[in-house]
Amino acid sequence: MNNKVCIGDIVSMIDSAETQEHTFWGKEHIISYRLKNGFTVTGRSACVDPANFDIDIGRDLCRKDAISQMWLLEGYLLQCKIAEIKDIKKELHTDERV
Repeated sequence: MNNKVCIGDIVSMIDSAETQEHTFWGKEHIISYRLKNGFTVTGRSACVDPANFDIDIGRDLCRKDAISQMWLLEGYLLQCKIAEIKDIKKELHTDERV
């Protein structure tokens, strides 16, 4: 088991995700990424003045926001797996003494 979260794995999950995107009030952009396992992550971006809104910048910022969320989620998942393995090893070691 790899004991670290790799950016390439996260980027590939986002890049291969099905997306839905919407712009609200001409200044806020939201993209929902549906990952292969069905879980969704939403990236958001906004500007103060709609005259400054740029869809390409908004999409890039949404993607970065979603990647940031994925770091947290994947880190949590990895920590759970590591803890589970430690518990199993501890249980096996305890059983040997009985």
